[in-house]
Amino acid sequence: MTGYWVSVVTEDWKFRMVVGRKGNFGGVPLNADGRRAANAWDPKEAASCKPYGAAAVMREPGRLHITWDNDATLKVETDAGAQTRLFHFGAGPPPAGQPTLQGDSAAEWEYATTGRGQPRKGDLKVVTTHLMPGYLRTNGVPYSGNAVLTEYYDRLTGPNGDEWLVVTTQVDDPQYLTMPFVTSTHFKMLRDATGWDPQPCAGK
Repeated sequence: MTGYWVSVVTEDWKFRMVVGRKGNFGGVPLNADGRRAANAWDPKEAASCKPYGAAAVMREPGRLHITWDNDATLKVETDAGAQTRLFHFGAGPPPAGQPTLQGDSAAEWEYATTGRGQPRKGDLKVVTTHLMPGYLRTNGVPYSGNAVLTEYYDRLTGPNGDEWLVVTTQVDDPQYLTMPFVTSTHFKMLRDATGWDPQPCAGK
């Protein structure tokens, strides 16, 4: 998974590439409290950091840089919002201090059963908690600090040899959602760092 990746936006273009209008939360299973919070959104907050929290940052169009921070920690940097996520394998460090945009992420490899002589296959599972409240979309569609984010990272090779990373994301948030909010986001591997240009988000 290490290297540079670029998002390929083939779905939800109008929600991912531009800031949606206030009250446009189609496709997100908001409950009454969630709808009230979304309808109370101030467009001035479109430039805030809330759309770049862990529950939504992988949906932001842009590039990723994935490296190993140490033997037990995978680091994912995003140029959208200049965010850094750390995926801790094993026990990992306990949550410390106040919740953060990227929260605390526990990672593990999940392996599928394969036939004798076949290469071992599987995916990376990441569960993130201890989050600050944020936005599922840039137009104020909310998730709360009680949200639990579960992600599955699958690396695939296309027929032409291109390498792909598919990130399946599930947000569970009983405060604002009636059911889990699930998305699938696609990234294509790049040869090098060309185009890598992290842009920080504004405010908090």
